[in-house]
Amino acid sequence: MSLVKYEILNKVAEEQSFTKAAENLGLTQSAVSHAISSLEKEFGFALIHRSRTGVKLTADGHTMLIAMRQVLHAQELLKQQASHILGITKGTVRIGLISSISTKWMPSIIRIMEQNYPGIHITLREGDYYEIEQWLLSGEVDCGFLNRTSSKQFQFMPLKKDRMVCIVSSKSPLYYMDEIDLKEVELEPFIMPSYKGTNDVWAIFEKHQVKPNVRFELFDENGIITMVEHHLGITILPKLVLMRLPSNVRVIPLKQDSYRTIGISTTHHLSPAAQKFVEVLVEWLRKNEEDLTEEY
Repeated sequence: MSLVKYEILNKVAEEQSFTKAAENLGLTQSAVSHAISSLEKEFGFALIHRSRTGVKLTADGHTMLIAMRQVLHAQELLKQQASHILGITKGTVRIGLISSISTKWMPSIIRIMEQNYPGIHITLREGDYYEIEQWLLSGEVDCGFLNRTSSKQFQFMPLKKDRMVCIVSSKSPLYYMDEIDLKEVELEPFIMPSYKGTNDVWAIFEKHQVKPNVRFELFDENGIITMVEHHLGITILPKLVLMRLPSNVRVIPLKQDSYRTIGISTTHHLSPAAQKFVEVLVEWLRKNEEDLTEEY
């Protein structure tokens, strides 16, 4: 069976469109459709469900794609090992990351990678912890930034303890406090970050038996801070997500020292290109440790 067909199915699954997949692969839509039909004929069952809204994998198609991605990953690893033997580092590293990492860490790290390893191509995919772990499980990314992992299929390397802080507006009774006890959070309307998977804020509340008065649940941190800015509640966020805050908003430490641990999850058998990325990441964090712990 042709690896090209596997690549085509993989791209169709990612784009959920024959047209977009064809554009990305530099093929005609007819060629993409023919490749999928050929695979379905070889396997003897449908891989794609076609509808007016687009295309999606069937349950059998999803099962087969996971296996195909393992084959494609093995092919990529084989090519990278050959380059490594020749002293040339080449390949693609697919990274799943949360928004705070994409804005605070990745620009500098990608610049270093481009300078030192121009043959390595990096692709980024942004999501929450749950989505990143699912991408790792399905083989859609080679490594991903998580707060922890529940799967024994991956290695988890802790990278940074990111302090959790309270964000309040000037109209909050807590605004002038030097630190905030978590029990005091119960007295204010709370804007809850809504992440799928392990939620660091809920984990803190459960640990300290706090029952927040949740007014809204939002995924986007900027939206959460805007709600606080307009005096609609307070929130708790990791320091790493904070950028420039509105003038009427304060960051206040929590009395109960609380952190999330950011780490990177990888497969047990990293490609040479992925190994170089992890090495650059760890070294960059070591050199910038002082700046990264700077108080807001």
